[in-house]
Amino acid sequence: MSTLREIPVGGSAKVIRIHGEGAVKRRIMDMGITKGVTIQVRKVAPLGDPIEITVRGYELSLRKADAESIEVDSNI
Repeated sequence: MSTLREIPVGGSAKVIRIHGEGAVKRRIMDMGITKGVTIQVRKVAPLGDPIEITVRGYELSLRKADAESIEVDSNI
């Protein structure tokens, strides 16, 4: 398995698991990133932070650290 940060621009992946604890995990889940949802990577900033994704029909920007805590399956 890989993390969301490793998915290339234009690629899609399915969320397998969200690592983390407490408020960080809750914040990610509140943004609509839950197990089983499909995410598409739209853009990555020049220095790699933040990453813009599409999830559940809307665009969202995530920090690299948050993207590394999201385990995904890119074989969808």
